[in-house]
Amino acid sequence: MARTFKHLYPLIYDPDNLWQAWRAARRGGKRKWPSVADFEVDLEQNLYALHEELRDHTYQPGPYRHFMIREPKVRRISAAPFRDRVLHHALMRVTWPLFEARMIHDSYACRVGKGTHAAIDRCQHFARGHRYVLQCDVVQFFPSVDLTILAGQLARHIACPDTLALMDRILASGVGVLADQYDMVYFSGDDLLAAARPRGLPIGNLTSQNWANVYLNDLDQFVKHELRCPAYLRYCDDFLLFADDKPTLWAWRAAVIGKLAELRLTLHADRAQVYPVKAGIPWLGFRVFPTHRRLKRENVKAFGRRLRAQRAAYRAGQTGPADVRQSLRAWIAHASHGNTYRLRRTLFRQVVF
Repeated sequence: MARTFKHLYPLIYDPDNLWQAWRAARRGGKRKWPSVADFEVDLEQNLYALHEELRDHTYQPGPYRHFMIREPKVRRISAAPFRDRVLHHALMRVTWPLFEARMIHDSYACRVGKGTHAAIDRCQHFARGHRYVLQCDVVQFFPSVDLTILAGQLARHIACPDTLALMDRILASGVGVLADQYDMVYFSGDDLLAAARPRGLPIGNLTSQNWANVYLNDLDQFVKHELRCPAYLRYCDDFLLFADDKPTLWAWRAAVIGKLAELRLTLHADRAQVYPVKAGIPWLGFRVFPTHRRLKRENVKAFGRRLRAQRAAYRAGQTGPADVRQSLRAWIAHASHGNTYRLRRTLFRQVVF
């Protein structure tokens, strides 16, 4: 029987935990945001108010602010108020280690030391040892997450009623946020009431990122322990299975479709194909070959557009050298994980600041 944890709730609203959560929520340049500055004008009082609301069970999430991003693909981002983001960090500081301890090694999204570049390295490692790959991704993953199923997964290891109630409150705050991003799918045994099931994790919450891993951990465990696939990795809802023969991978594909149906998820069937690793695996912005890596063409074009836009903003006095330098260094650091020296030299020759 899986071990469960009780008496977690007081640890969440502990003043020191809230203080550390605030520090984490403001990292990464967020201190310049107006909402962060407003919160910090009366920091101690705002943290104490959050402490009291949690202690007295009166906390309620605030409304989301929505905006769209276009790269790497069009998605709706839902930003919670800053005080809610502090609470999300406080909750994750206490509960996330309990879930992460049950994750497989090769789950790479939103985990310390397991970012995109580590996932690219692992992909190439598997490509060097296997002839074929099955590449899969989930249709409309975040809008499709079934909150009843997710709540049950969270409750497998958390036996603290107050903590579960807080999690339920956060889940309920996101119901309907991505409703217009979801195309209804009926699964075996469904009736018309299936359309009313609560679903959707707002993209942008720390809780959503981590709970997405909890949701798909069932798939990870199935692939590793029931299908016994030794070469498997997942980054969010994109995942790869490797083998030395095609029939095995096609059989695994059918089994994965069945497992995802239990989670009320579907594969992009036209993309879930088996092909030789020597053809190159499009993975996290790169095309990964057993012997080398290339940046995907669309990513190069997108960076070229950003580079030209930065040059125009720089010449118009809308941005400074420090901002340009930071942006360029970040992209160079990313691109250098592939065989891209000539590409970088060509791009920077084309755009002179």
